[in-house]
Amino acid sequence: MTNTNSLGFLGQFYFNLKDNFKKIYQSSNFYEKKISKTYENNFQYKPSPHLLSSIIKYQNKKYRIEDFVVDSIWQNKMSRKDYEKLNNFFWFFSLDLKSSKETTRSVIRNWIKDNGKYNKKSWEFDVTSKRIIAWLSNHKLTYEDSDKEYRIMFDHMIQKQTNHLLSEIKSSNNLENKLIGCSAIILTGLAYRNEKNYLEAGLSILRNIVKYTIDNQGFTKSRSIKQLIFYLKYFIIIREWFKESQNVIPEYINETIFYLGSGYAFFWKDINSDIFFNGNYHSKNNDFDQYLKRFGYTFKNELNELGGYVILKNKKVVLVMDVGSSPNKNFSTDYQFGALSFEIFSNQKKLITNAGYFSDKKSKLNKLSKSTSLQNTLVIEDFSSCSLKKSGKNIVVDKGLKVLKKNIVYEKNYWKVSGSHDGYLQKFGSIHERSIEFYPEQNKFIGYDKILRKIPKKEIKFDIRFHLHPSSKVMKTQDNKSILIELDEEGWKFSCDNFDINIDNGLYFGNKNSSQDNHNIFISGMNKDSEQTIKWEIIKLK
Repeated sequence: MTNTNSLGFLGQFYFNLKDNFKKIYQSSNFYEKKISKTYENNFQYKPSPHLLSSIIKYQNKKYRIEDFVVDSIWQNKMSRKDYEKLNNFFWFFSLDLKSSKETTRSVIRNWIKDNGKYNKKSWEFDVTSKRIIAWLSNHKLTYEDSDKEYRIMFDHMIQKQTNHLLSEIKSSNNLENKLIGCSAIILTGLAYRNEKNYLEAGLSILRNIVKYTIDNQGFTKSRSIKQLIFYLKYFIIIREWFKESQNVIPEYINETIFYLGSGYAFFWKDINSDIFFNGNYHSKNNDFDQYLKRFGYTFKNELNELGGYVILKNKKVVLVMDVGSSPNKNFSTDYQFGALSFEIFSNQKKLITNAGYFSDKKSKLNKLSKSTSLQNTLVIEDFSSCSLKKSGKNIVVDKGLKVLKKNIVYEKNYWKVSGSHDGYLQKFGSIHERSIEFYPEQNKFIGYDKILRKIPKKEIKFDIRFHLHPSSKVMKTQDNKSILIELDEEGWKFSCDNFDINIDNGLYFGNKNSSQDNHNIFISGMNKDSEQTIKWEIIKLK
């Protein structure tokens, strides 16, 4: 234990030393000269702003630049989040094209005057990436019909920021930010056609991102559904830039979109609701569906298993279960410790739901939302099935788990998903095994949770939780053996014959960075045997 802690301390010390050295280097004149080496090139390919409508939240009303007090917006006191939004210039996408071009350009001039030299605050990696994309994509306001002096300044600043991204991108640990940065580099290469170095460098980085972050099934190694959709959006945007600029689309981009799109269809098609596993929370994908339709993208997937998830469904009921091992620590920042957890949908409404994800990593609620007790699975002695550690600026999985076996039966009148994991083997000498059966004609689920102990020593406490949507109503029956669940006028009964069942208050993180009160049903008991089975049942009331 001491050696492990020492290594962890040394690793963190090295990271802090390296980070401090980097800050000194980037503040030096040497770094300034390095990123300032640019060439006089004409801005040729001018990307259409609507190509980014899958990631831009457009408002119904477009604002004129004159509506803002542009001389003072940089001096206003604001939160870090608002400061980043201001400096990434994505708000340009909300401007009416009838806005004053000269006023818009004066904003850019003022920004360059105050921030043209690298500074950590306004040149954060993701902020800089978005700023490049926003300036180039809004060229009708930022560039069109401008004078030569302004164009030279603009072109130089785009290239200078792109040079900074190229310098930073290899050391970036945030996989999503890395993809945004790569997109900005590629766009610069397409926009300034003579600057093939940017395009070649961007495509090389993009290819490495594919190799590093996507598995041989075409699924993200993080096992994050949210990240898969994020990747799909940006790869499509890159492809559309190539198409619009009349450049040959690299085949690996087409292949990546095919696999990511198949994954998107797997999780979304016929469900049309969010699945709360491993970093996912409620998000509206209907607009993205319209985007795909508008640009001619259609995806399908007939598989029952992908990325460590099983999805079985008919016209009314959907069962989703996590049967995957924990990801490698390098991809685990959003992993939630819910091996063998499941969700049930009835008529596109969540009957049983995981608690969701609190994405703000600075909040204590982020760590809480990862814990096993907030997933629909078994917990031993109030410990999660994985542990965490700090790695640089990130919190990652320290000791993970493996799913040891799994089985799927999917017939018209009978479904079964089963698996086991070793997350409690080292600490408690126990294997958790779960199987869930569904009988469609009866609308009945039967679950079996087994605790298999290698060497039983002393009694251990276990809990199994079943989290409910905040809109659900619950009530115990008079015999205290069952719990009634009401969801949008549907009635279901939860029961467990051999163990006590109770209703507990809980937290729901289904909406981004917010919490709601909800209820969960839980089964509690003590185990001292080499094998113990807990049987439970969920049946729809007629």
